[in-house]
Amino acid sequence: MTREPPGCRRVNSLMLYTFRSITSHRSFSRPERCATSSQDAFHAFHPDLDFVRKFLKPLLIGELAPEEPSLDHGKSAQITEDFRNLKKTAEDMNLFKSNHLFFFLLLAHIIVMESIAWFTVFYFGNGWIPTLITAFILATSQAQAGWLQHDYGHLSVYKKSKWNHIVHKFVIGHLKGASAKWWNHRHFQHHAKPNIFNKDPDVKMLHVFVLGEWQALEYGKKKLKYLPYNHQHKYFFLIGPPLLIPLYFQYQIIMTMIVHRHWVDLAWAISYYVRFFCTYVPFYGILGSLLFLNFIRFLESHWFVWVTQMNHIVMEIDLDHYRDWFSSQLAATCNVEQSFFNDWFSGHLNFQIEHHLFPTMPRHNLHKIAPLVKSLCAKHGIQYQEKPLLRALLDIISSLKKSGELWLDAYLHK
Repeated sequence: MTREPPGCRRVNSLMLYTFRSITSHRSFSRPERCATSSQDAFHAFHPDLDFVRKFLKPLLIGELAPEEPSLDHGKSAQITEDFRNLKKTAEDMNLFKSNHLFFFLLLAHIIVMESIAWFTVFYFGNGWIPTLITAFILATSQAQAGWLQHDYGHLSVYKKSKWNHIVHKFVIGHLKGASAKWWNHRHFQHHAKPNIFNKDPDVKMLHVFVLGEWQALEYGKKKLKYLPYNHQHKYFFLIGPPLLIPLYFQYQIIMTMIVHRHWVDLAWAISYYVRFFCTYVPFYGILGSLLFLNFIRFLESHWFVWVTQMNHIVMEIDLDHYRDWFSSQLAATCNVEQSFFNDWFSGHLNFQIEHHLFPTMPRHNLHKIAPLVKSLCAKHGIQYQEKPLLRALLDIISSLKKSGELWLDAYLHK
């Protein structure tokens, strides 16, 4: 196979990552010529294919040689065809068209909560009760801002990618103090290969937890015991939800912006901290405001971890089986029942299946495509899991316990 000469132009990190991930085992002279599920992954991330193709030419290599092994041989052509018909139906129903008023109201209610939080301390003082109330209000606004930046990061609000990127930097940077580029790089790896070891960063547990069956058995057989994993469902409460955002994510975000010189993202993040400390230093002082900020992060981290893990950690977590796009997303995701509260509480991530199948679809339309997704699952005998909220949360603990027991059995007897 011949390769293009070096000197490729710089491209958007999302486009480059997804192109590399879906063509890691084959390459194409044009992306639309691929008859495999790689095309579905490519189309899922890029709503404007004409724009993307302008950047692809230096990356394209050629057709796979006949003697080269293909990882697509086990994928279902019928499921792939039916999914593409489903996506065409969604397009015909205008389900990829966003309601701008919906997202404006989401932004407005975040700003209102920020204002109420300041007014609470301003009016009632910095006593324990007003401080706790303010912290819970700000943690709520931070969680909701997290769901909102997720919408802009997935290019699901505006038709033009440019406007999504601009507002994304404002929401994740100025409203949350985080980095858009850090989020893009991490989150789209997760979407491309959800729950796949060595490909999805969300299941990279740094030896703190063992997930699923394969990892639990591997660690057990190799006698790896960094922590007592048979008790991980207990210490999860101590080091999972409390520390992810205020410790791990915060360090990772800051270091990523500095090491990779993401100066624009850093400027947006600094603007958040300047605004926060200017607002609360008059009430709590510098040290008090720093403690206050970390307490807010502590509360938000619980919210974030429980919501994001109820859809994934309870599902299959394994090595890559190279399934078609539809089957791979259904194996790694499940839904939580719809209600006004569940929709708001999870940022519509209770429709995790539909979101993973159609990542650029505005969240307010996910419930409309759900019945069609269920029908397609029933046609092909694929399980479509949907649970009550409480059951989904409890399943996180039961799945950790099950993996821990598998590890202990393998550790002791294999």
